[in-house]
Amino acid sequence: MSTAVLLISCPDRKGIVKEIASFIADNNGNIIHFDQHIDPQKGIFFARVEWDIKSFRIPREKIEEAFRPTAERFSMSYSLHFGDYRQRVAIFVSKQDHCFYDLMQRFRSGELKGEVKLVVSNHPDLKPIADFFGVPYYHIPKTKENKREAEEKELALLEEHGIDTIILARYMQILSKDFVNRFRNRIINIHHSFLPAFPGAKPYHRAYERGVKIIGATSHYVTEILDEGPIIEQDIIRVSHRDSLEDFIRKGKDIERIVLARAVKWHLEYKVLVYGNRTVVFD
Repeated sequence: MSTAVLLISCPDRKGIVKEIASFIADNNGNIIHFDQHIDPQKGIFFARVEWDIKSFRIPREKIEEAFRPTAERFSMSYSLHFGDYRQRVAIFVSKQDHCFYDLMQRFRSGELKGEVKLVVSNHPDLKPIADFFGVPYYHIPKTKENKREAEEKELALLEEHGIDTIILARYMQILSKDFVNRFRNRIINIHHSFLPAFPGAKPYHRAYERGVKIIGATSHYVTEILDEGPIIEQDIIRVSHRDSLEDFIRKGKDIERIVLARAVKWHLEYKVLVYGNRTVVFD
């Protein structure tokens, strides 16, 4: 089914839903999903609208232009997407393989709607996984001394492959502000949720020694401020005194896989709307 998706945010006022629905219905569109949310404290209206465009009177290349008068009338910020477009994805990895392998399996099975065009890494270790899935693997070592040069190589590859979305699957490097700005709200990261209590190296070891009772993971969009971008998804798993350090690490990897996969899925299906440093994630 060919569908169009509008993600909308604007000041809340009467008549918004009616105008959006009328725009679609008057042009012979059939609404499949209309999800909305209002932030009562800030008075902001949010919506995700998806409709069948098989018999839509407006050609897809002219829908945005046709909707613009409605958007201007209500001071909307909006983006238009099409459900049959498969985003072109790049995955960045370092040495840990659990999130990378899990993502590749989900892309191959069709659970994640996108095309992995390349893998970039600062280490050669995970190339066999990329080779197994038939995806080009680019080893670009990165140090403090060559970071700018390395990022220029990465950006050239991303442009060459027309990349829409970048997934940091336990990529243990900090991206520069310039790099992040090129892909604003299009870089998805995953990390454990021990921050800020247990930052730095070996957080699971310190959490184990502290006797924590839950392990969590957070997936978010990357900003220039480390690990403080808009959160897409979080989840936890319980641990107890019966769990060994190895159990902590295993459970942590499990929850990281799940949380990252959910965030990527929602992003690729155009279900995430960013405002300020927060997100609205539609069902």
